[in-house]
Amino acid sequence: MTTEADVLLRLAGEIDDLGRRLAVVGAELRATRAQAEQAEPRQEAKQPPPQPWPQPQHMPPPWPQNPWQPPQQRHVPPPSPYLPPPPRPTLGEKLGREGAGSRVLAWVGGAVTLLGVVLLLVLAVQRGWLGPLPRVLVGAAFGLALTGAGGRLHRKPAGRTGAFALAWTGIATLYLDAVAATSLYDFLPVLAGLAVSLAVAVGGLLVALRWGSPLLASVVVVGCAICAPMITRGCTPELVTFLLMVQLATTPVQLRRDWSSLTPAAGVPPLLASVVSTAAGHGGWANPAAALGAGAIGGTLALIVLRRRENDPAALAVLAAAIVPTLVAALPLPKLQAVLVVAGAGVVLLAVWAARRWWPGLAGHLAGLAGLLAILQATVTQFDGPARAAVLLGEALLLVVAALGGRNRFALGTALGFAAIGGLVGVFFAVTPAFLMVYRNRPAGDVAGALAVALLLLAASVVLPWAAQRLEVFRGPVDDLPIWLVAGVAALYGAAGVVLCGSLLALPDRAGFLLGHALITVSWTIAALVLLLRGIDVVGLRVSGLVLVGAAVLKLVLFDLAALDGLARVGAFLGAGLVLLAAGTRYARRVASR
Repeated sequence: MTTEADVLLRLAGEIDDLGRRLAVVGAELRATRAQAEQAEPRQEAKQPPPQPWPQPQHMPPPWPQNPWQPPQQRHVPPPSPYLPPPPRPTLGEKLGREGAGSRVLAWVGGAVTLLGVVLLLVLAVQRGWLGPLPRVLVGAAFGLALTGAGGRLHRKPAGRTGAFALAWTGIATLYLDAVAATSLYDFLPVLAGLAVSLAVAVGGLLVALRWGSPLLASVVVVGCAICAPMITRGCTPELVTFLLMVQLATTPVQLRRDWSSLTPAAGVPPLLASVVSTAAGHGGWANPAAALGAGAIGGTLALIVLRRRENDPAALAVLAAAIVPTLVAALPLPKLQAVLVVAGAGVVLLAVWAARRWWPGLAGHLAGLAGLLAILQATVTQFDGPARAAVLLGEALLLVVAALGGRNRFALGTALGFAAIGGLVGVFFAVTPAFLMVYRNRPAGDVAGALAVALLLLAASVVLPWAAQRLEVFRGPVDDLPIWLVAGVAALYGAAGVVLCGSLLALPDRAGFLLGHALITVSWTIAALVLLLRGIDVVGLRVSGLVLVGAAVLKLVLFDLAALDGLARVGAFLGAGLVLLAAGTRYARRVASR
């Protein structure tokens, strides 16, 4: 009886036999390879062929001499996720695609057919073939027939290209027929003509939605926007209202389908018509109301689209342009009304920016930028002179506080813009270079206004770079020295204005002017001392301190020596000299004690 041990021994013997056979095969393969290597040089030397390799007389070892080694794994780098975009097809490649010829012929045929309809109507008018009413009826019937033929042709997959062309040709014919019935023959009042055009647009949108054609939907809306001014006889508030109704009619389509081309096709015409209506000089409250409606509806629909499609370029463009009609419509209004209209729109947009967590991507920031632009226009409209500069600088400081509180770099960037505009206004209208260099008898109110502007300019020049460093927008003075130098120059200008205005308020005569300049020179040297002491380990601060020392010395020689006299000149030179001596001594001690 065969036991389990016998089976294992038999299996071991078979494995040994298999190993010997494999070893023999390996030896024969090595011998064949050696014969081939020796045969090649002998054939080149024309020597007789070598003798066959003798077979081994002894049994090879039971296992191959070269043990098995695992294959070496080579590291293959993963493919880069940033693949270059595929090249755009050229016009020749587009025309060479299958079906391109039929589409081109269909759309060109539709355009030619539409032109033929127009020429037919003109010829009928010139020769009196039909009366006005039959012409309108024939045109309506022809447009409906073309649209119906397109719907019938669309049932066949092979004829859908021609169906699109027939449909848009028929819709365009209906638009022209509505224009003729309203503006040419006066069969319909303006409101009725607009209602017919709106019905045609809605019907065309339904056809485009059923067929799934974004191009047809865009053509329908754009065609309506082109023909509507012919019915209203120009860009009027009524036209803006009608275009807003068309835009609202496209809302269900935009919510159901992600058609990017339909957003600008429906959103841009109301905004453009509102701007043109304001430029045409339409007075009253109808035009500002239409502008506010265009901005509100356009911005709201753009935000809805951006909730569905993050950072859609067309929706972002409509959102950015939504504030433009309101800004333009407020220009001819009285000051109070203009400020209320623009500031109200700005507050609404800033509220959208405050709730930017609800709007993905750039939508919230873009709304905030538009709102701040409206606030800027309201500020410029309401204030003038030094008050305008002071308010702009104050708004810049408030934006800095908001940026630090919310860790928002966008708010910091807008604060920089407000501070730059306010600073330029202040330099040109409040704390001018002539104000600092030439003495004139000025009212106390003007000096107080200049003092406020100078204080705000000094505060903005100090706070902005500090906040930028806190938010890691800028680095320290060593790495971003030019930026800090610009901020330092602005701060020195503001500090000089503060000192001089304070002296003029204390001594409202030439003595106050001279005292102020003496204090300015001494204050510059003190600031240079502080920078040098703080800049022992910081190259940027040390360089800024030395530059400020040079500026103080230049002011002493070029301005104070010529403009000041008496005790003011002596005080400026003595004060600056003593501070510089103290600075040198203190600086030497600090360097030696390191």
